[in-house]
Amino acid sequence: MSPTEQRSFRELLGAVVVGGDYQGLGIVRSLGRAGFPVCVVDDEPSIARHSRYTTHAIRVADLRDKRAAVETLMELGRRLGLGGWVLFATRDELVTALSRDRNRLSELFRVPTPAWDTVKYTADKRLTYELAGRLGIPLPRTWHPCSLEELDAVEPDRWPLLVKPAIKEHFIYRTRVKGWIAKDREELRRRFVDAAAIVPAGEVLVQDLIPGNGFTQYSYCTFFKGGRSLGRMVVRRRRQHPSDLGRSSTFVETIDRADLAEPSEMFLQEIDYYGLAELEYKLDKADGQYKLLDVNARTWGYHSVGHVAGVDFPLLVHLDQLGLDVAEAHAQPGVTWIRLLTDLPAAAPELARRSLKLRDYVGSLRHIATEASFSRDDPRPALAELVLVPHLLRTRLPKQRKA
Repeated sequence: MSPTEQRSFRELLGAVVVGGDYQGLGIVRSLGRAGFPVCVVDDEPSIARHSRYTTHAIRVADLRDKRAAVETLMELGRRLGLGGWVLFATRDELVTALSRDRNRLSELFRVPTPAWDTVKYTADKRLTYELAGRLGIPLPRTWHPCSLEELDAVEPDRWPLLVKPAIKEHFIYRTRVKGWIAKDREELRRRFVDAAAIVPAGEVLVQDLIPGNGFTQYSYCTFFKGGRSLGRMVVRRRRQHPSDLGRSSTFVETIDRADLAEPSEMFLQEIDYYGLAELEYKLDKADGQYKLLDVNARTWGYHSVGHVAGVDFPLLVHLDQLGLDVAEAHAQPGVTWIRLLTDLPAAAPELARRSLKLRDYVGSLRHIATEASFSRDDPRPALAELVLVPHLLRTRLPKQRKA
C-alpha cells in the first residue's frame, strides 16, 4: 500500500474504544498519536473523553447489559458514520458481548475480538483450567464444589485457600474484589455461602492461594496472530492493589522471562486465538513453578508501557485490522509503568509494616517511564481523574464484607 493510500486510511478509519478509564485512555493515545480518529463510548464518568486525541466522546446508559451494549454500538456506528472502524473492548463483559454477536457487529465494524468458541476459554476459568491442565501448564490446585457437602470434602495441602468466581464480571461488580481469602474451614464455608449468593454455586471455585504479593506475579502480554506472538512483552507486578490479592497493577516493570512464552503460546494456539491477550502467572516458591491464574482477552490496565518499551499493542492491532503492515516487536526489559492514584495506597500498608522501606519506595519512583493517566502532551485526563476521586472511591473500593 502506497504512503498516500495509508494516509487515506488514517483519515477515514478510526477506532471505537468502549470503556474510557485509564486503560481506554492508553488506547486513545496510542491511536491518536498515530493520526487515527478515536471515538470513546462509556456508561460512566470517563477520563479518556478529555484526551486531546479523542475525536468523539459518547456517554450511554448501559454497557454492562450485553444485549444493550451491542444495540448501542450498532446505533452509534450508523448514526456517526463509523462503518469500518475498529472496535476495542476494555472490560470483560464487553469482550463477551462482542464475541457472542461478532457476526452482527462485523457487518458494520472491524472486530478484533475473537468469536465465542475461542473467547469462552478465557471467560470461564473452569474451561481455562481444564484446557491448561490437558496441555500440561502448571496450575494452582483448584476445586469446583457445587454444595457445602462437596466443599467439606475438599482436603487442601495448605491454608489459606482462595474463593473466587469462574466468571468474574458479576462477582467483581457486586463485591469489587477478585475473590476472598479463607484462613480456615469455618471461614471457607462462610465465604462459599457468600459467593454462592452472588453467582451460581457451580461457578464458585476454591483454589490454593499461592503465597506472595505482586512481586511474585508475572504476565505474558501479546498480540497473537497466526499461531505466534507478533508483539510480545513480559512484566512483573512490583506492586498491586490490594497488595495480597490484586485486582489491578499499580507499578509494573518489563522483564526478560522467555520461559513464559511456550506455555502462553501453546494455550493460545490451542484455541486458535487472534488479538491482544494477557496471561497471568504466579511463582509458587514451594515447587518453583509459574502457575497460570488468568487469561484476559482484551487490553490490560498497564498496556501503555508497551509503547515506551517498543511494542505499541493497540496500534499493532489497528494496523493489522486495516490490512497495513505490522512489524514484529518484543519489549525491552527494565521499563516501568505506574498508576500513582492507586500505587501510594497499595504501598502504604507495607510502609506501615516496614516490609517496604520509604527510601526504597521513593527510589522506585525516580525512573518511571510512563504514568497511567498523566502525559505532558495530554495532561487533561489526569486532572479529570483527580476530580473523579470521590466517584472512584465510591465505586471501586471493596464493599464491606460480612462478619
